[in-house]
Amino acid sequence: MAAVTALPVSLSGRFKGSFAYFIIKDKLPRILTKAIDTLHRHKNEFFEEYGEKGVEAEKRAISLLSKLRNELQTDKPVTPLEDELPDAPLWNRYLDYQRNLSNGNGEPSWFQSPWLYVECYMYRRIHAAVAQNPPIDSFDVFKEGKAQNFFESQEAIIALCTYFQELLKNIKDLDEKQLREELFKLLQVSLWGNKCDLSFSAGEDTSQKASPLQSLENMIPYILVNDMEKIWSLLVSAKNRNIEKSKFRVDIILDNAGFELVCDLVLADFLVSTKLANEVHFHGKSIPWYVSDTTKHDFNWTIKQLQSGNHLWMSRCGINWEGNLKQGIWVYHDHMFWTLPHDFASMAEVAPDLYADLQKSDMLLFKGDLNYRKLTGDKKWECSVPFHQALNKFHPAPLCSLRTLKSDTQVGLQPGQGEQIQASDPEWMTSGKYGIVQFDAGL
Repeated sequence: MAAVTALPVSLSGRFKGSFAYFIIKDKLPRILTKAIDTLHRHKNEFFEEYGEKGVEAEKRAISLLSKLRNELQTDKPVTPLEDELPDAPLWNRYLDYQRNLSNGNGEPSWFQSPWLYVECYMYRRIHAAVAQNPPIDSFDVFKEGKAQNFFESQEAIIALCTYFQELLKNIKDLDEKQLREELFKLLQVSLWGNKCDLSFSAGEDTSQKASPLQSLENMIPYILVNDMEKIWSLLVSAKNRNIEKSKFRVDIILDNAGFELVCDLVLADFLVSTKLANEVHFHGKSIPWYVSDTTKHDFNWTIKQLQSGNHLWMSRCGINWEGNLKQGIWVYHDHMFWTLPHDFASMAEVAPDLYADLQKSDMLLFKGDLNYRKLTGDKKWECSVPFHQALNKFHPAPLCSLRTLKSDTQVGLQPGQGEQIQASDPEWMTSGKYGIVQFDAGL
């Protein structure tokens, strides 16, 4: 195992001009402002549904979000959570941990703390501002953006559903080489679907307009780590063993709702339709998170929208996918841990029940940039450090990351590969232009 030349540090907003500083200083306040505006625009709706109680709750929630925005913009210390939601004690213990890391150099503040921590903390405070104010406590301030992404990606969704339903007609006639080619196509569709990230764009439109299948060949050079062969080997070896009693389970740890979620659902359907997997478990967020992350409501809403769509193949996908859920071929989970600030190396200790469940899987697919940051501890690693090393002993099952690069952390590149790209494209780590399909067997 290669040695790390320097101890990696957490990505932080303390350095002016850094990407983390830009996100904390610029994008996070814009996301908060949009959340406040969304609540205000629904004032009449709250009144019609709940009367004056709804309006009063809206005002209280806006007041809490405005206070949060001021704390952020003026670099105030991060304060303990004062709500009574179930995860509050874990958050407050994590703040104590951050205080201990500071070695008496003052309280952790917005610009002086790890980027991952304060970003997660902001979304948790947004949730608390609404959740503490019934009767609007179940309102999702990000739902409009997620719905907009879905509807504005209709053309691409129809193209993908049509391609897949046509593929299903002949799925049993595919030989092993053709099966492999189709898997690789849908893995790439799922990878590049990750470009549609509303937290990265501060809520601005990121919908997919064109068919994602048209440009796959042109995108191959932008996949910096391509371990699709390793995924294929794992899947096909299990299929060839044809073990009826022992089911092959794939878990997909979801990222964005909207177009990306549809890409993930198509991939999941392909896996079970070809018997490369017997069941697929999806893991989403238990609360609204990072603007566009998938919640249970988003998951079910998407399938319902597809079912009721006015296009035959789109509707067929929705009907089939609801059937997969009813039959238990697909299972949806959420867990508090996915919306904590902890990296995944802490999962076995902080959420042993979740870790034990993931150990039942035969392959884990982690979607998106946030999951990658948590897999690698959101550290400023040397790019050539092995993926296995950066995982820091997190390995409940063989795992893979499908991610477009939107933050300053990347491992597992060839020696000199990162420096070569940096010379021609200085923003390569944060632009979303490049992607990885990175596998670790855990051996």
